[in-house]
Amino acid sequence: MIEVNHLVKRYGNALAVDDLSFTVEEGQIYGFLGPNGAGKSTTMNIMTGYIASTSGDVFIDGHNILDEPEKARKCIGYLPEIPPLYTDMTVEEYLSFAAELKKIPKDKIRRMLDESMELTGLLEMRSRLIKNLSKGYRQRTGLAQAILGYPKIIILDEPMVGLDPKQIIEIRDLIRKLGKNHTVILSSHILSEISAVCDQILIISHGRLAANDTPENLEKLMEGSNTLNLTVKGDAPSLHRILKQTEGIVSYSVSSSEEKGAWDAVIKTAPGSDLRERLFYLLASQKMPILNLQQSRVSLETVFLELTEEDSPKKDSEESSFAGKIPDSNERSDVS
Repeated sequence: MIEVNHLVKRYGNALAVDDLSFTVEEGQIYGFLGPNGAGKSTTMNIMTGYIASTSGDVFIDGHNILDEPEKARKCIGYLPEIPPLYTDMTVEEYLSFAAELKKIPKDKIRRMLDESMELTGLLEMRSRLIKNLSKGYRQRTGLAQAILGYPKIIILDEPMVGLDPKQIIEIRDLIRKLGKNHTVILSSHILSEISAVCDQILIISHGRLAANDTPENLEKLMEGSNTLNLTVKGDAPSLHRILKQTEGIVSYSVSSSEEKGAWDAVIKTAPGSDLRERLFYLLASQKMPILNLQQSRVSLETVFLELTEEDSPKKDSEESSFAGKIPDSNERSDVS
């Protein structure tokens, strides 16, 4: 349905999109996720033909957006982050104007206007001036414009920004309805929006694709980062030695605890590893009582933060002397 191949966009010396490639399949709702400034809106503007790329290609239903812009755009309904509304028009006047711009045959305009307003819940607002509408109804008007002409693909850039909780739920429900008959691409930096409505998630960071998978598989992707939070009474060197030599631990850090004579450890475990019982017996054999042991599961928020985190040098701290990356298995020795 959509192919993005080695897309690059530069603004002077600034690189907004960096060799970005992905494919959008028909009949799904895609979430385009990333922090502010990641390149989401730039990529969407290129996909819809609003701006040109520095290099790379975008194919919409087989049509190159640069070589066949009219044929490609006929396949797309687009709602920018700020809907391009003419606020002195009524809802119906604006949609009729948009239908003419889209070259919808005149004998079909009335039916399409009624259907788009019914789908977006605007029938009762058809005679209202857009400037008198709430933020939520303005978004609905922008959505109604996007679906005029029954495009195969609907692209929505931050459609829920500035909406109240009730309006967000209403727009989510509307996006789900659209997903039954259209391929939908939804851009956002708000995780709850994406996970609530999307079948597939593309995470973009610094103009590059960081991940492309279902929400469930993305969480499984980070299973190796499941975390144990441990508070142990005893001496730090012994705790450090035990953690270093325990198979299944990927990395860990140890710091002073609020409990007197105790240490807190944050332990990241390997996929499928449940080390609670093993650590209990190892620490008990060294007469080091466990005061607290909690296991936390990875969330989509964790995946997002891990995949979009900027590389930066770690600051020195008093934890550093007891923090370590676990060596390869041939470097370990058994703990007795």
